[in-house]
Amino acid sequence: MATIILGSQWGDEGKGTNQNTNELAPAQQSRAFSVISARRRKLTDILCPKTKICARAAGGHNAGHSIVANGVSYSFHLLPSGLVNPDCMNLIGSGVTFHVPSFFKELAELEAKGLTNVHDRILVSDRCQVNFDLHAAVDGLEEVELGSRKIGTTGRGIGPSYSTKAARSGVRIHEIFDEAVFERKLRQLASGYKKRFGDLLKYNVEEEIERFKEYRPKLASYCVDAVQYMKNAQDLNYKILIEGANALMLDIDYGTYPYVTSSNTGLGGIFTGLAINPRKIEQVIGVVKAYTTRVGEGIFKTEDLEEAGTKLQEIGREWGVSTGRKRRCGWLDLVVLKYSAAVNHYTVLNLTKLDVLDTFPTLRVAIAYKDRTTGEELEYFPADLGQLENLDVVYKDFEGWQKPITEAKSYFDLPKQARAYVEFIEEFVGVPIAWIGTGPKREDMIIRTKAAGVKD
Repeated sequence: MATIILGSQWGDEGKGTNQNTNELAPAQQSRAFSVISARRRKLTDILCPKTKICARAAGGHNAGHSIVANGVSYSFHLLPSGLVNPDCMNLIGSGVTFHVPSFFKELAELEAKGLTNVHDRILVSDRCQVNFDLHAAVDGLEEVELGSRKIGTTGRGIGPSYSTKAARSGVRIHEIFDEAVFERKLRQLASGYKKRFGDLLKYNVEEEIERFKEYRPKLASYCVDAVQYMKNAQDLNYKILIEGANALMLDIDYGTYPYVTSSNTGLGGIFTGLAINPRKIEQVIGVVKAYTTRVGEGIFKTEDLEEAGTKLQEIGREWGVSTGRKRRCGWLDLVVLKYSAAVNHYTVLNLTKLDVLDTFPTLRVAIAYKDRTTGEELEYFPADLGQLENLDVVYKDFEGWQKPITEAKSYFDLPKQARAYVEFIEEFVGVPIAWIGTGPKREDMIIRTKAAGVKD
């Protein structure tokens, strides 16, 4: 059976375990993977003891996860973070855009830091699209073309890679092993971009072809028919944990287009990226931060550019692992979360970083958008960004609890104001909150409902 963990907002919600594993005993440290930072909660650690396979379905090496185990910090971008668990196989699924140099670089770094058997515990679908250095060069030029309308990409070629996939001119991993086909297709790609950008494109196709002569024999042992692999795993009823990349509001179809990533980051992308049997899904967990953040450009209705936003950024340590960029911060937007739930069909929610709100005397939550002309209130998230710009946010204010909640061990240890905040989210969205993160340590997690497997 598969458990799927998805981001419900614009990413960085804490889809991983979100703990500092220095707090764990050695036996627990081997299970503590997918930690994005010490400030976020440890959901995956709770779920992973029986996990046989940790898989990624979409995205590329633009993702960012930092893990601390045994006092050592590990960085994950392209690789599934299940590699920290020595008993877990890991799969990069067919929907991922695969940057070969990053793959080998990350493996070498993990091995140098003492992780064992990493090369034996990672597989890559031979249907993945190859993300070339060419794509990264093009990514930067496309952002320059957009000028003030730039997307705010990481510059790692993810968008151009998916563009060539959709145009059917891309290269899949299995084609690397046919040298003639590989070189012909890469030269064609480079020629097309050269015609478009001319001398602005600083790229040497022959140098990249030469590098792949080294990668080709090394890569072969990792490649697998992922469709058959996942079918066999599900036929054997293996526990499978699937890490979502980015989040629903960055989905190419359902996010704030065009200020999105280039893949399907929602539930649909899991099925297309991994060929998972939809009848063998145990849980779809939506991870939601107790406030809202966003990286890069694009509309963000509840963004606070004043004191509250700065305070959230500082207390929540809101800057990116992959890029170091500071995240834009604002109040929790339940219009966004309800929309996200309608697309991803969450069975339960994990509310993270509730403790970041400890010192706020008043908390604001977006419950609707109001048309400035007609006064009509919308409780849904429209597709038209122009329409969104002309909508004002309708807030509901909550009394803050103004005391630390990190020591709370059960739901009813939380102040009544914090419980009111949690229960309003549940009622508004219509999905139970199973886990509540209350601090940076492993034990700072309230496991609240039977959906999480434990009573209050």
